[in-house]
Amino acid sequence: MQEYKMPIREQNSNKGTFGKVLNVAGSSNYIGAAYLSTVSSLKVGAGFSALASDNKVIDSVSKLLPEAVYLSRKGALKKLNEFTVLLIGCGLGTNRSAENDFIKYVNQAKKYDLPVVIDADGLNILSKLKNIKLPEKIVITPHPKEAARLLGVDNIGEDRKFAAKELSKKYNCVTVLKGHRTIICESDTIFINQHGNSALAKAGTGDILAGIIAGLLAQKMSLFDAAKLGVYLHSRAGEIASEELTEYSVLASDLIKYLPKAIQELL
Repeated sequence: MQEYKMPIREQNSNKGTFGKVLNVAGSSNYIGAAYLSTVSSLKVGAGFSALASDNKVIDSVSKLLPEAVYLSRKGALKKLNEFTVLLIGCGLGTNRSAENDFIKYVNQAKKYDLPVVIDADGLNILSKLKNIKLPEKIVITPHPKEAARLLGVDNIGEDRKFAAKELSKKYNCVTVLKGHRTIICESDTIFINQHGNSALAKAGTGDILAGIIAGLLAQKMSLFDAAKLGVYLHSRAGEIASEELTEYSVLASDLIKYLPKAIQELL
């Protein structure tokens, strides 16, 4: 596993040493997305993770995850400069309020030069915005249908490498085009992940991947390296979980339990 390296853990450290993730996520129908994306950022090594959401989501997630910090979306926006990375979109919804929040957070992230991971509903909102000016440090994590929306086409066809390059060019970002053999693209540089199985084809697994990448970015990895390592850890956790649970029975929440084993293989 020489091509994959975990961030160095300094022993003379505190929670601030390993970065702070602000996760703008969740809505009444997608409470689980907020939990999965938040816990995975902590599980991969971020020192601090805050969930910005509405009261219903916070009430539910806080009972499962006392280790996180909880903020209102309005309140968190005022504190964005205190964070290391912004994750936005997991279960966020696409209504007018969510769209307005997305625009405000992305604009603030650009102001503070924060790396941003955009997933799920964040991508669906982005696909509808024509004139938004994005920050310079962006990772997007679309599945093929989301990629098609972002590119303004019916589908991306069979040439997934071309689609990933077009997305990276259009949004000046690192693209994680999910699917069997997920593609990570930065400009003309392409990396194809060789791990994973059908266990990952289940609701919630994408939220975990977004959280993992954000947690690695919080630890000062580059966009491309964080995306590449995040995809590997996510897919390897799925493989390890499948050995015990089968590919049929792995839940998204199971990946959280097996993520430490995937990390341990790299240490």
